[in-house]
Amino acid sequence: MKVKIENVKIYDLKESIKASKYPMAVDIDRCNSDITDTVKNLAHSPKGEAHDQFLSGIRVAFDLTFSNKAWVELERYRFITFVSSQSTMHRIAKFDLSKQYNKYVDKRIIDIMEELKDTYNKTHDIEDYLKLLYSNPSGFELTARLTTNYRCLKGVYSQRKNHRLPEWREFCKWIESLPFSRELII
Repeated sequence: MKVKIENVKIYDLKESIKASKYPMAVDIDRCNSDITDTVKNLAHSPKGEAHDQFLSGIRVAFDLTFSNKAWVELERYRFITFVSSQSTMHRIAKFDLSKQYNKYVDKRIIDIMEELKDTYNKTHDIEDYLKLLYSNPSGFELTARLTTNYRCLKGVYSQRKNHRLPEWREFCKWIESLPFSRELII
């Protein structure tokens, strides 16, 4: 398993914490970026109440390497945006397949995929390409650049922290490592 999270950038953390205090402020110049009990309570408000909206302003950008299986599940989160990603569609016949699969892909399947790749690279026939593309197992790993925010990560964490796929548990451990994650996300 090659779950990798790199090139992490966090934007507007202090500014969004300060802004969380605006609804009750008479003088916004007195608002600061201290994490108070009120800020924690807002962050931990139940889904749908919108009191945690300020978490949407804490933006996170990162590169993530995940399996095809995990990517399919990640796409359900509306506020995780793909900036750019590796492409199976364009590069499946060019990858070193032995390096792209996680440890759960059976070696026999990798051998079959190498055969399909070799066949396509010789024939360049669309049918051979489609056999290669559609035979690719879920343990194929790709990297993408993503952007999201703390509010979305709060939802991901609550839904995936005990997930069956080890990728999700690793991703949630990364969420735990973000600044003020205990106070604002988990």
